[in-house]
Amino acid sequence: MDFSSIDFRLHAVQRMYERGITTVDVKEVMKNGKIIEQYLDDKPFPSYLISGFINEKSLHIVVAIDNKTKKAIIITVYEPDPKLWQAGFEKRR
Repeated sequence: MDFSSIDFRLHAVQRMYERGITTVDVKEVMKNGKIIEQYLDDKPFPSYLISGFINEKSLHIVVAIDNKTKKAIIITVYEPDPKLWQAGFEKRR
């Protein structure tokens, strides 16, 4: 995923704080994670669900990309629920 900078929405920062997830964790998943869902019709920008692992902990990041400025906008970050996701956390049950 190509982006020039990362902007964290307030909601994402609040959830990261509550869940003990750092900006370093998010940047690592953004760099090395896998896009598992695309929401190309989202407004004002298309968004994506990225899955990755930090120290064996699975993380999902919802990010919108402003294609004009190449800015990544972090919407939310969470640990996926194993009841809702198959092993590997890349496919919904």
